[in-house]
Amino acid sequence: MVKKLEGGKKLAIRTSVQNSSVKAGAMKNYKAVLGSLSTLCLLMFTAQTTLSQEKSAQAIVQVHLVVTNEAARGDDVPTLQQGDVKIKQGKNFLKVNQLIPAKGDNAALQLFVLIDDTLGSGVGNNLNDVRDFINAQPPSTVIAVGYMSNATVNMAQNFTADHDLAVKALRIPRGNLSTMDSPYLSLISLVKGWQQQNVRREVLMVTDGIDRLRGEQPVASRTGPNPGTRNSRLGPDFGPVYHSMPTMSPDVNSASEISQRYNVLVYSLYAVGVGRAARSSWDLQIGLSGLSKLADETGGDCFSLGTSSLVSFKPYLDRLQKNFDNQYYVVFQATPKGKGGLQRVNVTTEVSNAEIAAPDNVWVAAGK
Repeated sequence: MVKKLEGGKKLAIRTSVQNSSVKAGAMKNYKAVLGSLSTLCLLMFTAQTTLSQEKSAQAIVQVHLVVTNEAARGDDVPTLQQGDVKIKQGKNFLKVNQLIPAKGDNAALQLFVLIDDTLGSGVGNNLNDVRDFINAQPPSTVIAVGYMSNATVNMAQNFTADHDLAVKALRIPRGNLSTMDSPYLSLISLVKGWQQQNVRREVLMVTDGIDRLRGEQPVASRTGPNPGTRNSRLGPDFGPVYHSMPTMSPDVNSASEISQRYNVLVYSLYAVGVGRAARSSWDLQIGLSGLSKLADETGGDCFSLGTSSLVSFKPYLDRLQKNFDNQYYVVFQATPKGKGGLQRVNVTTEVSNAEIAAPDNVWVAAGK
């Protein structure tokens, strides 16, 4: 009995040892599998992170923008250096790669002088100032001259480096009204047909800014009596009241957006036109407001003395020349949205006595 018992104990001990070995092997296999899974997950995470970074890098595109450095006070415009310009989008700052002065090899400028044919003949006295301004341009500036009429541009002189040809193309505006007089539609027509090049592209408009085409369209009163109103002061079933007093032309926004889309800066010299609208202080103020809005949003400037005719263009053309002499190309990184589009940016500098004039929006092309 004792031997059997001892044998049984030996068998029990042997079985126990075997079970422990099995459990130890299973534990080793479990740890090996767990280690393999961890390694696999790490590799997948690394691959996904790398792919995400590659996609992010591919999505970032470079944007080129022309900005003007102006003196906040006085005439002393400070020189900007790399790192002096910041571009903010929403709450985030975008990476600025380059700040290139528009000088030397980068001084090329395409300037289009655009004159409204609805202006009175009195502006002819100021054309000598424009001639002097054109003649004073450096060889790196090519100039074109056109006249706005019927929502389009009548080309008097295409872009030329021969400034004498541009000067000869200037003439006194005809002072005529057509069926579709809109300086904003004329500008849109010009910008859309302007061949894109990697140079500065700027427009100088001489106009009163009045949209005689769409600005005079009557608008139904939203608060006036409507048909079927029994308690109307004008009686029941009295139709809607229409008002012809113009408001700012909707084409101002369109001209601004298209100019920003193609990186065109718009400047204007205010001059009084002809016709009934030119005798209306309301129309004149609306026209000036449209020009100011267009210039401000595209990074340009509107030169005026309120709604009065300028005695001389020279001091304003001198200011324009100073703007040309203090312009920069800014190259920065942006993230496209969908197929590309205009994105709001804010361009600033902390350099003392410097103020940046820049478009409100930039065109960010679709990523590759």
